[in-house]
Amino acid sequence: MSGSAGQRSEAPQVSLRMSYPGYPPSGGYPAFPGYPPTGQESVYPPAGQYSYPAVPGGYPPAGGGTYSAAPPSAGYPGAAGYPAPGGYPAPGSYPGAPQAGGMPPYPGAPAGPGFGVPPTGPGFGGYPQPPAQSYAGGGPAQIPVGYPSGQAVSPVPGLPAAMAQCTQGTIQAAPNFDAGRDAEILRKAMKGFGTDEQAIINVVANRSNDQRQKIKAAFKTMYGKDLIKDLKSELSGNVEELILALFMPRTYYDAWSLRHAMKGAGTQERVLIEILCTRTNQEIREIVNCYKSEFGRDIEQDIRADTSGHFERLLVSMCQGNRDENQTVDYQKAQEDAQRLYQAGEGRLGTDESCFNMVLASRSFPQLKATVEAYSRIANRDLLSSIDREFSGNVERGLKTILQCALNRPAFFAERLYYSMKGAGTDDSTLIRIIVTRSEIDLVQIKQMFTQMYQKTLATMIASDTSGDYRSLLLAIVGQ
Repeated sequence: MSGSAGQRSEAPQVSLRMSYPGYPPSGGYPAFPGYPPTGQESVYPPAGQYSYPAVPGGYPPAGGGTYSAAPPSAGYPGAAGYPAPGGYPAPGSYPGAPQAGGMPPYPGAPAGPGFGVPPTGPGFGGYPQPPAQSYAGGGPAQIPVGYPSGQAVSPVPGLPAAMAQCTQGTIQAAPNFDAGRDAEILRKAMKGFGTDEQAIINVVANRSNDQRQKIKAAFKTMYGKDLIKDLKSELSGNVEELILALFMPRTYYDAWSLRHAMKGAGTQERVLIEILCTRTNQEIREIVNCYKSEFGRDIEQDIRADTSGHFERLLVSMCQGNRDENQTVDYQKAQEDAQRLYQAGEGRLGTDESCFNMVLASRSFPQLKATVEAYSRIANRDLLSSIDREFSGNVERGLKTILQCALNRPAFFAERLYYSMKGAGTDDSTLIRIIVTRSEIDLVQIKQMFTQMYQKTLATMIASDTSGDYRSLLLAIVGQ
């Protein structure tokens, strides 16, 4: 981990009496939070059609566009935030999860004892800090000198409107975009003595990922130089890692983050969980293809070599990208799955881990949300609490992450951001990765959840935890 400037005060006790805008929304839950507005989706080139080499190290000829993150596939918002990994409060205090024996929070249900349990209410277990995260090697991640620019591809035709609503990023494509003009601004900012960091920040924080790929291509065309190499020679530390991450095509950044998490001594399991347990089927398949073409490696083999046991099986299940994405909820199946999970855990001596893996790895996120509700009626405790009791370590974190995304995906990322900055030191790689990867997807909703969960804005915490150009660029992306 890298160090952090500034003193931090403890966050006030989180109140669960929160009004998440539109929860429950009139007319039921939105179908697909977490994804770009209609018309902003684009896809990754099909396997075998990348325009860059299959081995890392060489910077390929710049292409014209990018492969950007795929349109999404699932995740209902729940009510507001949930506590930290490593110890969930008792049933009822997890928003979106029903009170044991209480009314399930499906659309149209009255708000029964399952909602708004105050911190002083029965069974509230507080928000314990998660175990310290250990990142092999420490310090800012080593970002490769060259990475792909990708080829522009046309969006998938016939994308359901439901798949592209409900959430939004803080970064939108700039109107009247001129890649050549931006390339010229960056060249001037790096020419001569010193570097005009503010000019660089003004460009990169206000262009979409697709536009940044075009700037990279224009820079090479106009000056015969590699923009990434020039940036690396002018910048250092966290601001370098942040700017280079912003210039990576989105799918490549996920694949690169996974490779870095498994490379060398030690494994950054939380990075594997954060990416593989939260992405959509299409995003995961693109990551798997990119990992193979860029690094010449099979991600499943790397996972098997770096992890073991039930955690290994969960991650292998995740990287298949085969979760059911039918958005229709089958309440009968939810009841059967809830009964099955109860009998695999609380209802027996020992735990049948494969049953939990099967249900959580294959059911759609809306279906899992209904299963959580059914489970609380059967078991008289919520499913997160049962996973807490039945599992430990990384497999527990992975299973909880899947359920957290089913209940409220923005709240999961808000919590990860909070714990990247809480306490001594800052986990800058996690802070950078989440801000960059969610900046065009659902960072607006993550900011809202952050304020509701921690009674301070994300921008306030970033400002007190970082400094210099690094702080300026993060705040430019996040907005106030």
